[in-house]
Amino acid sequence: MNCEDLKDLYELHVLGLADPEEHEEIAAHLDRGCEICRRGVKQALAMNSLLLGSVGDARPPRRLKRRILASIGAAPRSFAWAGVLAAACMLAIAVWLGAQERQRAAELAQTRRALIEAASERDHLAECLHLLDQPDTLRVGFGRGPAMPPRGNVFVNGRAGVLLVASNLPALSRGWMYEMWLIPKTGAPHAAGMFGPGASGVGVHMMGGPVDVSSLERIAVTMEPESGSMAPTSKPIFEVPLAGI
Repeated sequence: MNCEDLKDLYELHVLGLADPEEHEEIAAHLDRGCEICRRGVKQALAMNSLLLGSVGDARPPRRLKRRILASIGAAPRSFAWAGVLAAACMLAIAVWLGAQERQRAAELAQTRRALIEAASERDHLAECLHLLDQPDTLRVGFGRGPAMPPRGNVFVNGRAGVLLVASNLPALSRGWMYEMWLIPKTGAPHAAGMFGPGASGVGVHMMGGPVDVSSLERIAVTMEPESGSMAPTSKPIFEVPLAGI
């Protein structure tokens, strides 16, 4: 399973509710140093700690046993039979409550994922708009011409980072993603983050933070395993020269 398949299981994993195969798969990703799974599990732990820490203990009333027996019309003829019946009822209730708790945990996990994704998308959009709004942001277009290679724009700001907007991106195989690279005039390429294609082969990726624009020679994008690479392992899909900006 890849990270995309596992992203819905991080909360169940940290709650101990994941199936054994799912638990082992996530553990294997973590053992390999998968950054995507590490972040997902860390976020799940933080969110579970926040929510579970705010829930108080619930203790059933002492009259629950009598009410359960009365609700099913039980009239035990001896203390022994009453004890057996009560134990059976409590066991059934425990099983039902366990199933309800698992369903509630899954629903909470789904809600948390939706909230995290919405907040992440909002923050990402705000970061992109902030970079575009800066008067010293520089734009470099690429891929123009009659053919249909990847095309788009790179926006560079020394204080805010690098924003890539590209279309006509080639399809990705299962388990692979795009990775952006900052290639300096001298030295090795610097990994600048992973991203996937959006609708109709459009990709948007933002690397925030200060950038030494004067030292950059070009921006490149390659296809890499979804766990990321420390150096490019394939020929760039496209490169954007930054000389003279």
